[in-house]
Amino acid sequence: MMHEFRRAKRRKASDTILVNDAMTEHVIGRIGNLSETGLLLIASEPLTDDALYQLRFVLPDGGGMQTIDVGAHLLWMDRASAPAQVWAGFRFIAVAEAQSKRLRSWVEAPGSHYE
Repeated sequence: MMHEFRRAKRRKASDTILVNDAMTEHVIGRIGNLSETGLLLIASEPLTDDALYQLRFVLPDGGGMQTIDVGAHLLWMDRASAPAQVWAGFRFIAVAEAQSKRLRSWVEAPGSHYE
């Protein structure tokens, strides 16, 4: 039997959700999974270990789209099986209250798949 030790439920991203570095406005990867407190990024650009990032991504919102901006700390990285890609774990350190509610709603939406 497997036990989950994470504090927050992580929803698997079934569609491609691109993530931008808000400072450079470049796409740095896509979301693997997302919670209220962090995300797994499948990065296609080089990242700096233990750095702080300002990330921006767009979540589907009941037929529309909502832009989410978060301050995030890169906690870890590991090579992915695809060339020039890495798995990267981020912890959110700054999220506006309205966007935190939107994240929570997206993670808890009916029909979600969890990791």
